[in-house]
Amino acid sequence: MEIAGKSVLVTGGAGFIGSHLVDRLIAERPSRLVVVDNLFLGKRENLEEARRAYPDLRFYQEDVSRPQAMRRILEQEEIEIVFDLATVPLPASLRRPKWTSRSILEMALNLCELGRLGLYRTLIHCSSSEAYGSAQYVPMDEAHPLAVETPYAAAKAAADLIVRSYARTFGLDTVIVRPFNTYGPRQNERQYAGVIPIVIRRILSGLPPIIFGDGEQTRDYTFVTDIVAGIVAAARHEGARGRVINLATGEEVTINRLVQLICQAMGYEGRILHGPPRAADVRRHRADVTLARSLLGWVPAVSLEEGIARTVAWYRERMGART
Repeated sequence: MEIAGKSVLVTGGAGFIGSHLVDRLIAERPSRLVVVDNLFLGKRENLEEARRAYPDLRFYQEDVSRPQAMRRILEQEEIEIVFDLATVPLPASLRRPKWTSRSILEMALNLCELGRLGLYRTLIHCSSSEAYGSAQYVPMDEAHPLAVETPYAAAKAAADLIVRSYARTFGLDTVIVRPFNTYGPRQNERQYAGVIPIVIRRILSGLPPIIFGDGEQTRDYTFVTDIVAGIVAAARHEGARGRVINLATGEEVTINRLVQLICQAMGYEGRILHGPPRAADVRRHRADVTLARSLLGWVPAVSLEEGIARTVAWYRERMGART
């Protein structure tokens, strides 16, 4: 499926991954490019590069869970393809589990129902590796059980099941992409931040990094530009329709090693603190990316060391600080 000449909507498009996806989609030459984001975590400044490259970019500050508002946008903009990246972050579910779970599920239900009503053609839905829970076997393929461990993970898994049910029951044209841990410039560094921006921010602020638990839990980290390239590849490939596709490197790294790499990139030689384990923290993640490679021909291009160096450089410039 060609994206060129199509009217495209990105939900959550002012967020971390969403804004990078908007940048990537510009190269596909859509006839119209629209962003919907309620700015819960998204930032208008994340779209500055996109606006320079695509001056006609349209932005709506709106909540995807509001059906009438989304219907108006879809109709007004004559949307053909929806890239759904709108979500609520995992840490929010530890503080506000009911609201987080309801929000995630309602957003997915709303988009699926609007698709069933024929208000757009194709839905590319962004899931999360958290839907798998801790690895019951590695590498974790798309058939891995959805053994969720947090309300966020349960909501993401439920949203995936809703999308698949609409595809099977009503013929909705869908692809579910399931990124593992994504990192890079623009990742939220304050409330609900991930481990990489937290460690960078602490070092730039003159504070030691903190590792929660023993640090031997593993993750499969992928640089954000590789992830959005995979999302676009899945959207363009007809063979991806109706499928769930992992996007990751297929390599795992311990949190201890990850923090060491960040410290090396920043020239930090101070102490590293340890705190208590985080609630419901998955123990091990390592993706099986056979499907993405064989079907889409997608292979990540940025190594972890290079990606961390790029990420550190971005945060250093943004925070105007030095170690």
